[in-house]
Amino acid sequence: MFNMAESASESGNIFSHIMSEIIESPLNLALVCLIAFLIYKIVKSRTEVPSFTPPEPTLPKLKKRDFTVEELKKYDGTQEDGRVLVAVNGNVYDVTKGKRFYGPGGPYAAFGGKDASRGLATFSVSVKTEEYDDLSDLNSMEMESVREWEAQFKDKYDLVGKLLKPGEEPTNYSDEEDESSVATTVGGAGERTKED
Repeated sequence: MFNMAESASESGNIFSHIMSEIIESPLNLALVCLIAFLIYKIVKSRTEVPSFTPPEPTLPKLKKRDFTVEELKKYDGTQEDGRVLVAVNGNVYDVTKGKRFYGPGGPYAAFGGKDASRGLATFSVSVKTEEYDDLSDLNSMEMESVREWEAQFKDKYDLVGKLLKPGEEPTNYSDEEDESSVATTVGGAGERTKED
């Protein structure tokens, strides 16, 4: 019985000794406050209900048409509707659903409203020219990279037309024309670009 009372007395003394060490030392007191604050933040973050951010409203599908370099510049995501278009290898894609990447503030915002072909070919997130770029000086490896990127864009985004060379006439896309013939027409423009 005496051992239990002695053990309880010793544990009480240890606890009071620890408490006096914490209270008497400003550094220890600050550390205990910091630890308590961090535990509070951890517990609070686990119990917080995540906030729901509604998705951006979807825009109507863009009617197929061809774009000059100047016309394409208008679709960089800063206009009222926020639409973002990007040209790759002579084809123009509506990348608005990837706005967090290609829109203002995104990691690839430099490509919004521009021809991204050279940047994608050279793994550079910048646009080297504001004029039409025929890509004729790219080597075969770089052109293969452009084609791979183009395939990814085709799979992920809507094809909305082609990028016109200076002096080139736009294609007349009729409402009745089915998408496969438009893809063939636009794909053909991409092929001509590779051979130029």
